[in-house]
Amino acid sequence: MIEQICQLSRDAGAAIMAVYNGEQPIDIVTKKDDSPVTAADLAAHHIIKCGLEKLTPNIPLLSEEDPQAWEIRRNWSRYWLVDPLDGTKEFLHRNGEFTVNIALIEEGEAVMGVVYAPVLDVLYLADRGKAWKEEGGRRSEIGVSNTQPPVVVVSRSHSDDELRDYLQQLGEHQTIAVGSSLKFCLVAEGKAQLYPRFGPTNIWDTAAGHAVAVAAGAHIRDWQGRPLEYNPRESFLNPGFRVSLF
Repeated sequence: MIEQICQLSRDAGAAIMAVYNGEQPIDIVTKKDDSPVTAADLAAHHIIKCGLEKLTPNIPLLSEEDPQAWEIRRNWSRYWLVDPLDGTKEFLHRNGEFTVNIALIEEGEAVMGVVYAPVLDVLYLADRGKAWKEEGGRRSEIGVSNTQPPVVVVSRSHSDDELRDYLQQLGEHQTIAVGSSLKFCLVAEGKAQLYPRFGPTNIWDTAAGHAVAVAAGAHIRDWQGRPLEYNPRESFLNPGFRVSLF
């Protein structure tokens, strides 16, 4: 099934690029939480929703653009968790660092994930405990790498005092800023060793990248040392967390 999900992410990416390149109007709307949504978000959501309904009609879908009510999803043990366009701010800033995120959740764990960056035409995927990167028509297995001094990847659009204090106490390191779930993928392919996150994220922001990073050998825990989980809960918010090698 992973190959169909990869193709679905590419189809959604093509719809996003039609808006990005000006072939379709962008139609920006501000949601209740003040985050932007565009025609690209909605087009990608429609493609993924229709594709998953055909591929797995018995597995429910939770998407950023269709957040199901708690009463509907409270007993889900297996579901698709999707962000059709992760990094809408990056999309609007036209820096190319946005992704299509599709993850399969089973018993609270992200067991399959696809992260596709349409502008870069780079796809990361994870299934059955292995992770790969697909670029230039070639697919290769990826894994974490313990480089010293460590490279720390941080959000391009979000910063806070907790993160600045953490980095000051970390010791010798290098820092790179990247948008969207690509931060997980940089750890997964060994280009970064740590991704600390203190600011808010939603479960659809992290699930696909989580699947890729864990399959590549990374660990993802909240700041109390507990694994980041996706069991149904009323709030869509994640706790703060870190993606690391240990």
